[in-house]
Amino acid sequence: MVERPEENMENQEAVEEQGPAEEVVEAKESEEQEDNELENLKKDLEQAQKDYLYLRADFDNYRKKMIEERSQWKKYGAEAVLREILGIVDNFDLALQTEITPENLDSFAQGVKMIRQEISTSLERAGVNEITSLGEAFDPNLHEALGAEESEEVKDGHILREFKKAFKLHDRLLRPGQVIVAKKPS
Repeated sequence: MVERPEENMENQEAVEEQGPAEEVVEAKESEEQEDNELENLKKDLEQAQKDYLYLRADFDNYRKKMIEERSQWKKYGAEAVLREILGIVDNFDLALQTEITPENLDSFAQGVKMIRQEISTSLERAGVNEITSLGEAFDPNLHEALGAEESEEVKDGHILREFKKAFKLHDRLLRPGQVIVAKKPS
């Protein structure tokens, strides 16, 4: 079969058209893939933004709640201790209503001692502990020296007398003790 020049031209054009056509198809597929990737990235970004806004709002709510709780703690935190103190006040009121006579003086004194013990117990439950000072070495971290007196009964630099007891709240000094420190006689 003999080809005519016209047919040859058409075949050549068809071959030439086929090459660029495949490139166009590949380019379109590549473009579609890029569009799909871009669309997926946009969706991921939108989701990340929504998640971020949700977490931000959630944290803001948490922060506000903590501020409110802290405020409530500050306002009502001493409630349990105050309830115990009110019970002690009631006992003092009952003691003060008692008419003191020579016959009931001992029982009155015993009642006051019991109230003092009740106060100590309540303070201990609240984490307040009394620091023993008499006869102990003077510690400027725990004691406030009001003066010094000569003494042979107590070692030099140790507590001779105590005007106010020292107290700790858990591991923190609540109030230093006011004391007189012994010194060597001259």
